[in-house]
Amino acid sequence: MRARTVALFSFFSSLASAGAVQCPPGFKTLWSDTFAGNAGDLPNGNLWQIVTGLKVNNEAQDYTNSNQNLQISGGGTVQFVPRKSASGRWTSGRIESKATFTPQAGKVTVMEATIRFGDHPQGNKQGIWPAFWMLGDAIHHGTPWPQCGELDIMETINGSPTGYGTVHCGSPNGGPCNEPVGRPTTVGLSDNGWHRWTIKIDRTNAGNWRAETIQWLLDGRVYYTLSGADIGEEGIWGTLAHSPLFLILNVAVGGNWPGQPNGATADSWGSMMEVEYVAVYQN
Repeated sequence: MRARTVALFSFFSSLASAGAVQCPPGFKTLWSDTFAGNAGDLPNGNLWQIVTGLKVNNEAQDYTNSNQNLQISGGGTVQFVPRKSASGRWTSGRIESKATFTPQAGKVTVMEATIRFGDHPQGNKQGIWPAFWMLGDAIHHGTPWPQCGELDIMETINGSPTGYGTVHCGSPNGGPCNEPVGRPTTVGLSDNGWHRWTIKIDRTNAGNWRAETIQWLLDGRVYYTLSGADIGEEGIWGTLAHSPLFLILNVAVGGNWPGQPNGATADSWGSMMEVEYVAVYQN
């Protein structure tokens, strides 16, 4: 495993972007991970919980704590590698931040990561579902989904050159987030290379929750803005913009949305997601 990891990183090294956390001017870094470590290591256990035994949305994969599915590259990145066994079993990786982050009144809070995807030589990524997202910490304390709140910073499915930013909230049927679909928006992707995915929660109008906003950005460009007024209910808006959230990185396989990985091959590296850094900033 380690030998193949080194070879993979060597292949990608000429394509790597600058590795430094890109803290915006006027902000400070509250939390970050640049994924230092040796090739084949697991992510920093002080920062991340490695999730196993979780399967939702009729997904096909089993999440594991094996470095066959989840590993530090040795070059300042973490790699999520879905794999299909000879018997047809899919496995993959998922990590969740141990820290939670509460957007503060009067402040702008930013969460972002730089991410790229593998290039599948046959172009068949049916069912592959990489994601960088957040859930309300209330889910750990008895509040069910989607009432806990969910902010999807980046999702792609089936290898399509489209990124999705989505919010889930409120009632599990209908409501201001039109569940179970949510309120999605899309942005086009020019390639599978490094891109910076950002969400910005702006509470500088803290005296007026309707004027507060959540913005989705790709490479620094805003492509969607959601306001408290769009949600229309202060309590539900609070689950998204006023309450503790934790970060999640994973590559799911199959599920209700992308469909099952019928015909997808076991070229795992071509279906991987690689993350250079994750950071949380506040002004």
